[in-house]
Amino acid sequence: MKLPWLKAALDLDGPYVSVYLDTSRNHPQAAAELSTRWEQMRHQLAADGAPEELLERIEETVLEPPKIGGRHGRALLAAGGEIVLNRVLPVPPLTQRAHYGEVPELLPLVQLTPQAVSQLLVEVDRAGADLHLRSAENPSTPQATNGLGEDATVEGGHDELTKSKSGGGSSPHGWRTSNFEARVEDSWERNAEAVAATVNRIVTEHHPDMVLVTGDVRALGLLEAELGQEVRARLHQVPGGTRGVSMDRESFREELARVTQGFIDARLRELSDRFHESQQRGAESVSGAEETAQVLERGQVDELLFVIGREPKNIESLIRQAIATDAGVSALPAEAATITEGVGALLRWRDDATPSTSLSSMSGDARREDAVNPDRNEVSPHAAEEAKLRS
Repeated sequence: MKLPWLKAALDLDGPYVSVYLDTSRNHPQAAAELSTRWEQMRHQLAADGAPEELLERIEETVLEPPKIGGRHGRALLAAGGEIVLNRVLPVPPLTQRAHYGEVPELLPLVQLTPQAVSQLLVEVDRAGADLHLRSAENPSTPQATNGLGEDATVEGGHDELTKSKSGGGSSPHGWRTSNFEARVEDSWERNAEAVAATVNRIVTEHHPDMVLVTGDVRALGLLEAELGQEVRARLHQVPGGTRGVSMDRESFREELARVTQGFIDARLRELSDRFHESQQRGAESVSGAEETAQVLERGQVDELLFVIGREPKNIESLIRQAIATDAGVSALPAEAATITEGVGALLRWRDDATPSTSLSSMSGDARREDAVNPDRNEVSPHAAEEAKLRS
């Protein structure tokens, strides 16, 4: 995942204050517990030399009531007397930390890259749609415009929306009723075209990872028929939504979370499979802490990969190098990937000076955890001696 918004925060002179906290307020005692955790962190930071004035600013931000519900977290970086990064996290950080030093701590932030998913939610009915944009750095999907301005609501402008009904199975108006119902069908189609035009344009401008659609079944079918190829490649239906009230329903929020998690899991599998396939072919990839540091130094890395919980000691340095060279950074869960020494990279290019860490080239290196198939059929020294005596 590319992190251009983080690069600017790293171009400052230190020292830095780094803070990662669970800021969830999902039970009555949550606010008091957050205040206690922050107070402990503040004492630690002050003891390490962090300026009191800066800690005051951070405290105001940390204890500010969030705009979203559920479990979430917050990441803050501060330097030069100013808060230079303030991000709401889609889930609490795996480790709550506070650090004061010449360089910022970034691992707790980038460990959550799998959860950083940008989404466009489209709630549609036969008159139009409401649209909500969620960026990867802002996990809220509010009922407000969320940066979309006039595009947050689309009204098709065709208002003949309800077909006539008649009792007894016969039409009292004959061809007039048929003509009116045809105009209603045409209104639905024209309104769907208007919504699709807006969705197509927003996707072209913002490139969200997912386009989530919900609402009236008939309107959904008409809308999908009008969407462009780029939108369809990102499209996911979320059942149970109704225009204007979807996010107020717990059942819909749960379904939205399920669909999102399915997308995240599939993306992680694809990234892990891509890396391992590259390693097997000896293509544009390396693994291992030393080798990854080497290709980062040469500017070869397209995507830095690390396994959560198996990060090498130099992971903070590797992350900073990756961001400085405009490489992406992706965290993989332990169950999704086995990478030698817990870190590797997909490369932009390879040359004769690039270290070779393909699986086939590492079979004799005892340092490598995953280099050799553990199921290989080797004869033990004891069995070999026994066979020799029998011969």
